[in-house]
Amino acid sequence: MKHLTRLLNGASEKLVAFRNQERGATATEYSLLVGFIAIVIVAGVGLFGTALNSSFGFLTTGIRTALGIP
Repeated sequence: MKHLTRLLNGASEKLVAFRNQERGATATEYSLLVGFIAIVIVAGVGLFGTALNSSFGFLTTGIRTALGIP
């Protein structure tokens, strides 16, 4: 009976160790997801900034033309 108890305790320790390894894998997956989202945000802001700069350039040219400023 003692042998069976030790065997079950050992198995439960292995299961706990395996479960703890899963937590690390989940943290890694979340960090990869956050990194990907950050890259998408940076790219989107960069493209939006370029488009916004073009729009303001167009407005500046229109105002200068309307006021007769070279």
